[in-house]
Amino acid sequence: MKCYSTKSGGLRLFRPDRNMARLNSSMNRLAMPSFDGGEMTSLLKEFCKVEESWVPQGAGYSLYLRPTAIGTHPFLGVDVSAHVKMFVIASPVGPYYPQGFKPVSLYSDSVNKRAWPGGVGGFKVGGNYGPTIQPAKEAMSMGYNQVLWMWGEEDEVTECGAMNLFFVLEEDGKRILQTAPLDRGDILPGVTRQSIIDLASGWEGVEVREEFPKMGDIKKAADEGRLLEAFGSGTAAVVSPIERIHYDGADININADMGSDSITKRAWDDLNAIYYGEVEGPEGWGVDI
Repeated sequence: MKCYSTKSGGLRLFRPDRNMARLNSSMNRLAMPSFDGGEMTSLLKEFCKVEESWVPQGAGYSLYLRPTAIGTHPFLGVDVSAHVKMFVIASPVGPYYPQGFKPVSLYSDSVNKRAWPGGVGGFKVGGNYGPTIQPAKEAMSMGYNQVLWMWGEEDEVTECGAMNLFFVLEEDGKRILQTAPLDRGDILPGVTRQSIIDLASGWEGVEVREEFPKMGDIKKAADEGRLLEAFGSGTAAVVSPIERIHYDGADININADMGSDSITKRAWDDLNAIYYGEVEGPEGWGVDI
């Protein structure tokens, strides 16, 4: 979650309700107690007011907030922790792309798995991230920025790096915005992901599909000229355009020029307008402090 300095000079949080709900869900999965999300949001508001000088101003700048919970039980053992500490990590951050959008490349990993049905991929827990560092390092050594994570015999696309993943496909004269669904439990319910889905569901000529993309179908769409765009989404980058994906021994090249009709660019523009108070956005999204 981030705290933004709006163009009117105020401070704004983006969708704290969804962030608190996800943290509660993750804590419950680890047998930690629930907490009052509204009260936590109130505390974050007060914190941002007290530390307002740490909230940088300008497009792309914000105070990054990471509410965190850890077990502090004073004994070793695999059991429910009787003591839990909640705290917030805060850090000023600048533009993820200081020189404009920089498209990234992905390496489709057919060996390592980020998450699986029945695991904890749908929760914000540290165990989802540590095991991905070595595969990401290997992908970078081959000239790619991050890993595209797949699952199953049909190479279903799940996520890329630590971001949710979207494809834009042309079908019968309209654009399909496709991303993996949440119902299997291996996809993180990203707040940026849901916000893009909510916004795009009202865009003319765009149909949102929450269905697992299959890399074979993505390759076929690219060969037929129907793969229009691909991008990752997350709190840090907001959206990250993708220019190529290595799959089955070859690169799939994707247009990443971010033209005026680009869904990637529209998602970026619309979300940033809400972040910095240029538009109000849907009710409850931009919470002013």
